[in-house]
Amino acid sequence: MDLKDYVDSGKLPGVVTLVARGDDVDVRTFGPVERDTIFRIASITKPITAAAVMLLVEDGKLALDDSVGKWLPELAGPKVVRTPESPVDDVVPAQRPLTVFDLMTSRAGYGFAAPFDRPAVSMFGDVMGWDGRDVQAPPPPDEWVAKLAGIPMAAQPGEEFLYHAASDLQGVLIARVSGLSFPDFLAERIFEPLGMVDTAFWVPPAKIHRFTSYYRGGLVLADAPDGQWSTPPAFPSGGGGLVSTADDWLKFGRALLDDTLVAGESRKLMTTNHLTDEQRERGELFLQGQGWGFGGSVDLTHRVAGNVPGRYGWVGGTGTSAYIVPSTGQIAILLTQLAVEDADSPQYIEEFWEFSANM
Repeated sequence: MDLKDYVDSGKLPGVVTLVARGDDVDVRTFGPVERDTIFRIASITKPITAAAVMLLVEDGKLALDDSVGKWLPELAGPKVVRTPESPVDDVVPAQRPLTVFDLMTSRAGYGFAAPFDRPAVSMFGDVMGWDGRDVQAPPPPDEWVAKLAGIPMAAQPGEEFLYHAASDLQGVLIARVSGLSFPDFLAERIFEPLGMVDTAFWVPPAKIHRFTSYYRGGLVLADAPDGQWSTPPAFPSGGGGLVSTADDWLKFGRALLDDTLVAGESRKLMTTNHLTDEQRERGELFLQGQGWGFGGSVDLTHRVAGNVPGRYGWVGGTGTSAYIVPSTGQIAILLTQLAVEDADSPQYIEEFWEFSANM
């Protein structure tokens, strides 16, 4: 792995990598960034959101087999397209209630899936927005759920892996169950106890100097430090709205590994594949041969050199990657700020995975 070449050649902006096992922590920086630089972490927010739900399960506030309709009445009687290819006005009632477990496993009937031109999937993108990195675009949570309820589900509850929407729904669920806003719940139950001092849904003025810019292909500026993340969003996205640092995500990963954030049984549920082989195959575009736990993928096969069976974590659409390996205690994090424009993992991330797997 030589990320310096990517940065020097203008293919990547600044990069921070961190690989840890126990107290042995290897941190490397490339380009105009520091170890404490704050990044938009995008979808590596998802494991944090899933852990927050499990805290409520452990509190006895909800159970995985509970119907979400108790807290999300907008989704208590959803309609589902008759077949995956049916037009959005050809619907049938859901065969059973949508459950918390459906949300946790991204089998909640809403979200992204190939082919994207399926009517219900396309309508979801058109109504809810295709780019979750546009954090100031969604309306407040109650309005957001009301909009979602006006869309037919693309699959029956529990039937198909659909990407992203379930994690955003988890954030709304957490707020309604706890009685706190989603940001306040995360701050009170995860960020403050773990000392994740730079993780939030926005960057306050006192920290803007540590916040990096975000780019699209060719290093075209897409968001400056004083842009979208400089003010709190109306909709705090559990699917991808957080900013953080390498050391903050390390604290989260360590807390998962040593069962100090959630209990061992909760961690096992989070880091175990819950998809059938057929669901994994249909979700190939996102899963790339792997499984899905709660809020993150679980490696099952050696698709690329960096895959490690049992490895849990995810990647983000701003060029981020964070995984834990329960069998070895390793945590591997890569943070940069270049938009990922398709579902394939960029070469530089795969090279980092291979590097970390051999450390």
